[in-house]
Amino acid sequence: MNSSRAILPLAVLPTCRLGLRQNAAGEIEDIVFLPPDTPLESARGELPALFLDQIEKYLANPQHSISLPLAPRGTAFQQRVWQGIRSIPAGQTRNYGELALDLNSAARAVGRACGANPFPLITPCHRVLAKAGIGGFAHAQDGWLLDTKRWLLRHEGAL
Repeated sequence: MNSSRAILPLAVLPTCRLGLRQNAAGEIEDIVFLPPDTPLESARGELPALFLDQIEKYLANPQHSISLPLAPRGTAFQQRVWQGIRSIPAGQTRNYGELALDLNSAARAVGRACGANPFPLITPCHRVLAKAGIGGFAHAQDGWLLDTKRWLLRHEGAL
């Protein structure tokens, strides 16, 4: 479902860069965490400018709910998981098992859906933790991606 358009690295978090991929319809297809040394590009166009504005508002106020036009993505199950994740308020967390109980599913399936999330920060999968620890993030178990999860949780007051 991803377009062949390139990911535009546009925003800076303390631990990484954020990029977006947009489609011809003016919708975001992916929001991607990129390594911290990724060079930024200037936000040209309406959607990249809106993306930057929304990220800056979130960085200034972790309670800000990011609103952007998103391309439809995911299976029916992933959609249910992502809806459950979007219901977790900033500053709070749930674990994979709790979400799985709500969805009559398994924690591992919820974890896979979290890892497949194309819209981090909008679908704040960083708020989903393992039962006995922080868990993974974007299919990573360590490094700058896990540092990013920790930073996001601290930014929102959940750690």
